[in-house]
Amino acid sequence: MQRIDGWEEWGVTFVRRFCGDATPSSRYTLQFAAGAARLPIPAGVAALALAALVLLTGCVTPVSPAPRVSPVGLTPGQVLREERNLRVFDAAWDTVNRRYYDPQLRGVDWRAAAVTYGPRAAAAGDDAALYKEINAMLKLLADGHTGALMPSEARNYRAQQVVVTGFRFLRIDGRWVVEEVMPGGAAGAAGVQPGWIVLSRNGQLLGDPLDLPSMHGGEAVRWEFLDKDGRKVALTLRACPVSTAREEARTLAGGVVYLRFDEFDWAAMRWLRRQLKEHRTAPAVVIDLRHNPGGTVFALDFVVGEFFDSKFPYGAWTGRSGRRRDLKPVMFGSAHFHGRVAVLVDHLSASAAEIFAATMQEKRRGAVIGHKTAGYVLSARLHSLPGGGMLECSEGDLRTAQGRRLEGGGVTPDVEPPVVTLEDLRAGRDPDLDAALRILRQP
Repeated sequence: MQRIDGWEEWGVTFVRRFCGDATPSSRYTLQFAAGAARLPIPAGVAALALAALVLLTGCVTPVSPAPRVSPVGLTPGQVLREERNLRVFDAAWDTVNRRYYDPQLRGVDWRAAAVTYGPRAAAAGDDAALYKEINAMLKLLADGHTGALMPSEARNYRAQQVVVTGFRFLRIDGRWVVEEVMPGGAAGAAGVQPGWIVLSRNGQLLGDPLDLPSMHGGEAVRWEFLDKDGRKVALTLRACPVSTAREEARTLAGGVVYLRFDEFDWAAMRWLRRQLKEHRTAPAVVIDLRHNPGGTVFALDFVVGEFFDSKFPYGAWTGRSGRRRDLKPVMFGSAHFHGRVAVLVDHLSASAAEIFAATMQEKRRGAVIGHKTAGYVLSARLHSLPGGGMLECSEGDLRTAQGRRLEGGGVTPDVEPPVVTLEDLRAGRDPDLDAALRILRQP
């Protein structure tokens, strides 16, 4: 469905298509506000066409259910698709409107956003197109914690997996380079190695920034690389689910223990606790939070508690109402690890990973090493959307114990090593980890 110039005219057309003739004598009375939709949508509106009208055009006073009229030129399936799209769009818009931590929505005209993106969402032919429009609207908030996942992505999120061909990219000297090969993916099985230069995907050169579409299991993708010897390698890799719940433990020279986990959740917290108790007498640990996007505050409370002997406020969040809640470590069952600590971070370390790093910094409990973090530090909740999708909505503003607001600013490391080079990747060198070990071995 294409939007007709002028939101009011589009709204009247919408009602005529779905509810019959939109005139004062019809079963619905239209009340238009000059140039803007009147929102929010009243609760309990059962007729979807009525809900869509309120969202996209203005306030509607129902008298009784109106008969449906099949729109000219649209099949019943297309009508149902539009209704479903609007139900999902409405739920996402309304949740943000009611629950977002900032009542002013960071200065975004949320009503105007509905008018702009609602018709586009209604016209979407599939979930990918629908969620593209919803996320385009949510992007206006410039908030990395507020976004929507379509049903297939939501299922993968709950299963802690992502459908990929199995490697991560890094931009080095204007080229995309394989930074890491993910365990369990097709790339590893095909012999792709860190340091290979990525030339193309399905015959298309990769742009900057990188914008790759979501994939489905079994989808074939043709990649072209240059290997370490400069030879061109063409591989067709099939996307498959790869776990995002990666955990890695190893003992380095001098008895230093390296611990990596890629998400703050219950399983990772328990794994970390076991590792710290097992290596209670180790002189030091490296906590690698690079690529870690964060997770739950509940898990963060426990993780912070592993490195201290008593409770203290390590931060606070403030909700939409202005109510403040202190964040404190949970000491129950803590490993009470007393050795030295280094925390590795990068531009993909976000949310709980950033708060943990900032806490270790402010309490002088450990050195933070690496590169500035993402600056995505708000308290968000997950909400189910009709049809199986998921909305993440920021509902609290977080600050550290010293009052630092990390949202938009991130954590600046204590030590910032030189950025990794192509030669480092090919030789298996890790400048961040090397810097951490030098610091931990100092007297």
